[in-house]
Amino acid sequence: MAVFIAAFLDLEVLQTKLLKRKVFWTSYAIILPFQLLTNWWLTSREIVMYSEDTILGLRIASAPLEDLFFGFALILSVMATWVYLGRKANKN
Repeated sequence: MAVFIAAFLDLEVLQTKLLKRKVFWTSYAIILPFQLLTNWWLTSREIVMYSEDTILGLRIASAPLEDLFFGFALILSVMATWVYLGRKANKN
């Protein structure tokens, strides 16, 4: 659900349209390996644990798939807000 909310925020509310821009996907490609590494480190050492009853079951780098989707939503939301506020500040 968070991915859909973040996409709606980007495309409709803030109208930054990062999902349609190559620069966003390039940035995300840089961020993703660090997200995977961090997720792997935290979950493989049992610093962060997920109940098997509450996740879909598919894991990537030891973290549940939905954790990666949530991370994507956070990254998109923060970047869209950053761009929006930067544009707003430049208008003043």
